[in-house]
Amino acid sequence: MSAYRPKIEAKRWDKSLEEPLLEDWERSGIYGFGGGAGDPRPVYSIDTPPPYINSPIHIGHAYTYVWMDAIARYKRMKGFRVLFPLGLDRNGLPIEVQVEKEYGLNPRESSREEFLGKCRELLDKYERVTIDYLRRLGVSFNSWRKSHELGSLYETDDPEFRRLTQETFIELYRRGLIYRGKKTVNYCPRCGTTISDAEVEYEDRETDLVYVRFQLEGGGEVVVATTRPELLGACKAIIFNPEDDRYKRLEGRRATVPIYGHSVPIIPHPYAKPEFGTGLVMICSYGDSADVRIFRELGLEPTYVVTEEGRMSEEAGPYAGLSVMEARRRIVEDLRGAGLLVKVERIVHRTPVCWRCKTPIEFIASDEYFVRQVDLRDRLLEAADSMSFHSPRSKELLRGWISSLSEDWPVSRRRYYGTEIPLWYCKKCGEPILPPPGRYYQPWKEPPPVDSCPRCGSKEFIGETRIFDTWFDSSNTVEYILGYLWDRGFFEANFPASLRPQGKEIVRNWLHFTLLKSLLLYGRAPFRDVWIHMHVVDEEGRKMAKSLGNVVDPGEVIGRYGAEALRAWAFLEGDITEGDIRCSYNRIEGHARYLTKLWNLARFVSSFPVEDACELAVDTDRWIWAEFGSLVQRVNSMNDSYDFHSSMAAIRSFTWDVFADHYVEMVKERAYGRGFGEREQRSAWCGLHGVLRGLLILQAPMLPFITDAIWRQLYSGPGSGGASSIHAQRYLDAVDYDPSFLEYTPQIVEFNSRVWTEKKRRGISFADPIEVEVPEALRRFEPDLIALHRIRRP
Repeated sequence: MSAYRPKIEAKRWDKSLEEPLLEDWERSGIYGFGGGAGDPRPVYSIDTPPPYINSPIHIGHAYTYVWMDAIARYKRMKGFRVLFPLGLDRNGLPIEVQVEKEYGLNPRESSREEFLGKCRELLDKYERVTIDYLRRLGVSFNSWRKSHELGSLYETDDPEFRRLTQETFIELYRRGLIYRGKKTVNYCPRCGTTISDAEVEYEDRETDLVYVRFQLEGGGEVVVATTRPELLGACKAIIFNPEDDRYKRLEGRRATVPIYGHSVPIIPHPYAKPEFGTGLVMICSYGDSADVRIFRELGLEPTYVVTEEGRMSEEAGPYAGLSVMEARRRIVEDLRGAGLLVKVERIVHRTPVCWRCKTPIEFIASDEYFVRQVDLRDRLLEAADSMSFHSPRSKELLRGWISSLSEDWPVSRRRYYGTEIPLWYCKKCGEPILPPPGRYYQPWKEPPPVDSCPRCGSKEFIGETRIFDTWFDSSNTVEYILGYLWDRGFFEANFPASLRPQGKEIVRNWLHFTLLKSLLLYGRAPFRDVWIHMHVVDEEGRKMAKSLGNVVDPGEVIGRYGAEALRAWAFLEGDITEGDIRCSYNRIEGHARYLTKLWNLARFVSSFPVEDACELAVDTDRWIWAEFGSLVQRVNSMNDSYDFHSSMAAIRSFTWDVFADHYVEMVKERAYGRGFGEREQRSAWCGLHGVLRGLLILQAPMLPFITDAIWRQLYSGPGSGGASSIHAQRYLDAVDYDPSFLEYTPQIVEFNSRVWTEKKRRGISFADPIEVEVPEALRRFEPDLIALHRIRRP
């Protein structure tokens, strides 16, 4: 046996092997987009979600980015020229909030230039951490370098990216698809800006249900229950359900609003729920989105009692200037003092909140810019249907959102760190000045591209100070990565992009708004395939949070076990397109045991010579090759459907349960040349190396570190027929095999297991001889079975 020493000397896989591989991949540029216009390979483009970089990536990011990476690696090995750039999201409110906390700067009280400078300073610091995490995970982005070329790293606050955002606005504005209007919008008092319907979430929160007496004109009274008594001044109607017999008699009558004294009609309407409160509902401007719809439906004239700052307006009378909560307490006290308060109940109520800061939103009238979408619902649904979703049922997340659209998209925001709306206004007549495309504009600090107003001739202008909704920026990523700004020919040849991978929580904003803008600008969907993932949760299925002490930090995982262990968990734990994935340090450590098995298997196989031309001369070797050939077919089919969990699980099962546990054990004696001729021995080497080499290639997209480390030691270099890195290899589409051998697998497994069980029952070593009959069906494998089990004939 001493003649056959393992070529792989290290006895176990070690995470320290990862960094040298990362350095080599970067040095060689193996993942670069490259190629140029003459490259004949088909392009496969991935519009990855740019992570927001105000904090390190979490375990959910880590999981999903290694899946995206597996897709990119697989497509490269299948012969595609893969466009897989890293984008970093740097626009929007989170960094503003961070600057306020860390520097104590209030954007409304400091200079805009100073505030924006501090935002960039913090972003630059956080960006380095995000890039390092993604690099350590082995994500094969085309480049880690920032530049304005295909495949390069990009930032959403780069002047060129912002230029693209402004150019899409200019085009849509010219076509009349963006308009200005004063409409009721969702408003976050904490963020100080309008938010779209897609940015409104609902939370069940405890609140007071206040029962208030309303006097009826002509005598009598009714009791109305409300969670928003501070909106009494904005009450314009009282409704009851048409099926509620208690109140049918009130139809057509009027009631007097307490404290304010104005009269409102009592109207039947199906929105009222007889079981809630008293069954009578106060319709105000505005307590929720239902109020907005009912006002529009009934033609009611709104009164706005809440300002943009979240305080009561002059319309609120004696409560003007108070915060909403202060006004609520004062009004309840005044109602009690006037004998108009019946009772107060503590209830759990579905409350609309801002998706970022979780502050309850208000509904106010605001002058904003809107993108048309409501009248495009049917076309949006058709465009959604033109894309292939993985999993297919996730399409309903998008279709459901599109079908629910009731308002156009407000895209103007009263914030600071974002892309400026490229407009100026004539100071005299208000005429808007729209610049030509071609560069990035900052109207709040630079003059317009005209000397005088084309309408009145005035030479004085006011620059727009608002910025765009960050989703108006993010919905441009597909154009940006496809080179819209610097290679229009490439863009036109490769739009729509091949794949959009993203989370379910941003279907209604990132995916929907990208689809909307693509439909408005180009008349078609922006992607061929869409991959939607769910969430990573803890062992008990709970969302991870520091307060729960259940956070799994990817940086700590990499430090403890290495990036490959995290990747093994990501692909073996489950399919995140079908449901949430559970995670813990123990689970990751458990899946990492497969890496040890693979390394040990490769180390054993490395004991034997690699021959470029070899023959499978023994039926046992033909059998394992048939099993491997079947695996190759199944893995390709699964990978083509982005089901890398099922393919990795199938590879692991074959590697551990068939190849290692049965085939390797069956051919050991033959591989060492004990009791077999040279032809049979070389056939064993052929089977061992042929299958191992193929298994490494099949797993390379998912487990890039360990497969490359083994490959470089066994299958690269002169005379091996391999490239220096496994990632330069062609993926196995199919191999020739005899499918008739597949029928023997259950019988081989059953026979081996039965013999091992019997030896264990007798208390003898697996290396001890045993008398047992080899079944007639397995006679073609008899020499290897006899050698494995030390069989003596009965």
